[in-house]
Amino acid sequence: MRILATLAATVAFALPLHAATLGDDGLHKTDWMHDTFKDMGDDLAEAEAEGKRFMVIWEQRGCIYCTKMHEEVFPTPAIAETLNEDFFVVQLNLFGDVEVTDFDGESLSERDMAMKWGVMFTPTMMFFPPADEVPEGATAREAAVVTMPGAFGKSTTNHLLDWVLEEGYKGDENFQKYHARRFNEEQAAGDAIED
Repeated sequence: MRILATLAATVAFALPLHAATLGDDGLHKTDWMHDTFKDMGDDLAEAEAEGKRFMVIWEQRGCIYCTKMHEEVFPTPAIAETLNEDFFVVQLNLFGDVEVTDFDGESLSERDMAMKWGVMFTPTMMFFPPADEVPEGATAREAAVVTMPGAFGKSTTNHLLDWVLEEGYKGDENFQKYHARRFNEEQAAGDAIED
C-alpha cells in the first residue's frame, strides 16, 4: 500500500501543473478554456467583462501538433499563467458539428465555420480586438487581429501572447522582429524561455 501511495505521488508531481486531458471529442481540455455556446459576439463580451482578450483555438482529434502544444508549450508556467489570467479562450473543433455563431450573425457547424474563416490547419489561434474595434457585420476572419496557424516553441508562444496583449499588431514592429528582439534581450539577461 505504501509503495502505491509513493508511486501515485511521484506520478502526480511529474505531471505539469496545467496538464491537459482529452475530452470525449478527442480534443485537449485545460482549465484556461471556456465552455460556451460558441457565439462569438457573446464570447467577446464575456471576455471583456472579465478584463481578458478573446482568443479562439482550433484543434482536431489526433492532431500531433496540438498534443505538442498541450504537453510541451502551454504547461510552461509563464504561458499557463498568461492564458489563465489574460485570455478568454474558446476551443473549436476543425471537424466538429457544434453550432458556432459568427460576429456577422451567421450560424454554422464548426466544420463549416472553419471553411468560412479559412482555417485549414490545427492548431490555429485567432486573437480578437476589443468589441468596439470589431466592424459591424464583420466575420471573425475579418475581425481577427492575429491568426497564427501552427505549433510553436515556448519562447515564440510566450512572445506571441505578450505581443497581442501589448497590441503590437497596431505598431511598426511586426511579430518576427518583436520576437527576435525579446529573445535576444532575454538571452542576454539569462532569463530566456528555451524551446
